Amino acid sequence: MAYHKVNADQRAQGHSPYLDNDELQATALELEWDMEKELEEPGFDHFQLDGAVQHHLGNSQSPDLDLEPIQPSSSPKGRFQRLQEDPDYVSHYTRQAPKSNRCSFFQILKVFCTALILFIFGIVIGYYARKKCPSPPTSQEPNNPHIYHEILKEIKAENIKQIYRDLLQFPREDDVDIAMKILVQWSSQGLEDVQLVNYSVLLDLPGSSSNTVTLKNSGECFYPSGQQCDRETKTLHSQDLLYSYAAYSAKGTLEAELVDIQYGTVEDLIRIQAITNVTKKIALLKLGQSPLLYKLSLLEDAGFGGVLLYADPCDLPKTTDLADKAFMVSLNSGGDPSTPGYASIDGSYRQYRPNLTTLLVQPISAELAKKLVSLPGDTVQKDRCIHLQLPATGKKVISLNIQSVTTYKTISNVIGYLKGTVFPDRYIIIGSHHNGLNAYGGQEWASSTAIITAFIQALMLKVRRGWRPDRTIVFCSWGGTSFGNIGSYEWAEDLKRVLQRNVVAYISLHNPVRGNSTLHPVASPSLQQLAAESQSFNCVEETRCPGSNVSSVQIQGDSDYFINHLGVPAMQFSYEDIKTSENSSFLFEALFPVRTTKTEELDPSFSLHETIAKLTGQVTLQIANEPVLPFNALDIALEVQNSLKGDEGDIPQLLAVAARLRDTAELFQSDEMRPANDPKERAPIRVRMLNDVLQSLEKSFLVHRVPPGLYRNILYRLDERTRQFSVLLEALEHCKLHQSNETIQAALSEVLNSINSAQVYFKAGLDVFETTLAGKK
Repeated sequence: MAYHKVNADQRAQGHSPYLDNDELQATALELEWDMEKELEEPGFDHFQLDGAVQHHLGNSQSPDLDLEPIQPSSSPKGRFQRLQEDPDYVSHYTRQAPKSNRCSFFQILKVFCTALILFIFGIVIGYYARKKCPSPPTSQEPNNPHIYHEILKEIKAENIKQIYRDLLQFPREDDVDIAMKILVQWSSQGLEDVQLVNYSVLLDLPGSSSNTVTLKNSGECFYPSGQQCDRETKTLHSQDLLYSYAAYSAKGTLEAELVDIQYGTVEDLIRIQAITNVTKKIALLKLGQSPLLYKLSLLEDAGFGGVLLYADPCDLPKTTDLADKAFMVSLNSGGDPSTPGYASIDGSYRQYRPNLTTLLVQPISAELAKKLVSLPGDTVQKDRCIHLQLPATGKKVISLNIQSVTTYKTISNVIGYLKGTVFPDRYIIIGSHHNGLNAYGGQEWASSTAIITAFIQALMLKVRRGWRPDRTIVFCSWGGTSFGNIGSYEWAEDLKRVLQRNVVAYISLHNPVRGNSTLHPVASPSLQQLAAESQSFNCVEETRCPGSNVSSVQIQGDSDYFINHLGVPAMQFSYEDIKTSENSSFLFEALFPVRTTKTEELDPSFSLHETIAKLTGQVTLQIANEPVLPFNALDIALEVQNSLKGDEGDIPQLLAVAARLRDTAELFQSDEMRPANDPKERAPIRVRMLNDVLQSLEKSFLVHRVPPGLYRNILYRLDERTRQFSVLLEALEHCKLHQSNETIQAALSEVLNSINSAQVYFKAGLDVFETTLAGKK
């Protein structure tokens, strides 16, 4: 277009519309000069764009072309100034009045109206959405104890009682069936993510007929309960007779002399071996005082062939009548025996291990034990209980017949998740168990399941109002507990890598109401202070204030793997009867028939169940919601020092490293934990680093080699009577039995390395904090 206008004056009337060569060259030179000048002038960008469009349209002279984007050049010799001086400019290129101002006004008005309508519409939607679906609140400071109170007040004894009765009405023929019942119950309470996790495991089940004990001198045959072998008694309590056995015991028949070894301590063995040869003989062994698996390992090493196991009436609680009852025990230290150390998933290599010991082990009632030792039925004289003891004179030969069936069965775990909002990858696990045995295991499984279900119910009421915990709470009902905590072991082995990193604490509900006399709280050293404080909190709610001492002792149940393989801090509240003797420890290893532990007789109003539920709920909520984990590092160091007091032998190295651990723990407690607990000084990166350290405090105390039945976590003592590390006590006993100090030296080395590892871990945590804070400054 610009090219045509520049050369318009060269077209005279009658001339050809095309230029000759000379004229074309001159015109081209002039055009080139004009182009170079125009490139130097402002506004050329618009010209270039229009020129490109014109190139496609050709040399059209249509008057409708819009020249608005082309601005006049400011150059005195610019092309558009020369075009305006051309007399033919107006006549050749007349143009309409510009429309852009009017169009721009309507476009702006249209955009403004649309934006206004959308803004008003958005406000209306946001108002109603906020009204109907309130957003979850952020983490309170310090997560508002009032919220805990609102949740816990929803836990009521009558609700627990109703859940308990509903569970008992369901037939327990199969582990999977009861697990499905629990899954449906938890889902109906509103728990979003509930899973059924199945494993095929090797179980040792009773045979088709009961085991028997026969006196060879008289020919009398007895069932484990003490009843004589005849058809009437066999059909009367068939389940009790069948399930009075030791799972994973050796099978077969053994005829041998009966030897009374009392509680099977090292002193008992030394005494017996000094007067007789015990090879292939049958030991009469009392339950209690130390772990059963440990005592059986001593008897197996000594050369015994069989064991008759019973509970002395003087050791049993006075509130129970168990003298004529046999019981079940498991000789499995934990997990599926066919996959030791790894999960029983499809495709895993299976080891067929029907026997976990070479001993033929048979539990019997105290009544049968009395008949074997030829004592009258009444062993209580003038308010003094007489402990059962085989007479020194005379020799008793018995025949022991044990039959059981080892087969693969499916056990089921119920796993439910309540996801956290701030730290969803940190887990607080609450574990109960369900029992698949027809009539054994008592009703404790229903008590623990009812308590955990009532807690879920109270939590979900608050969740529906928009609240959620900061950390994830995992609810577990384990299967296969009575056979050696199989369900919890397999699940934890299956998820071991995840759990090692993510689990913060384990709260156990194993047999929460086994008596009605005293509250018995057990907690790892780092959680003892929290357990004591939770009792104080409950005293405000209840007129009956327990105020029991918190101890770190070995406990029964599915917390085993988490304590001894993952090093996770654990806690458990339970009601028990007053112990009648110092030998009553580890009586809980016996699993008595259901009729002997009627829960509703122990706690008719279910007030004890409510107390356990609220105590468990209180500690769970605090661990799940406190910004800084409520663990006490200094208590661990103090527990270590207390456990070294009174040990025999020369242990100056242990005392020195324990003192360093205490000094480091005190520094950690004062310099890091106290500032982090102050909201004014709390920094997110500091809290995260601190929680990572607190979460792994107890992992340093896992030793590699321990005798059967003893905890790998040395922070837990055998019972309340002992203060020393259990591995050191056992090593000293072993030294007496074998006249060698190799075991004690190995145990001392294990303990020394554990304490030193913990001290180094604390020190490394302090160094990281100092480096991080120095970098920030």
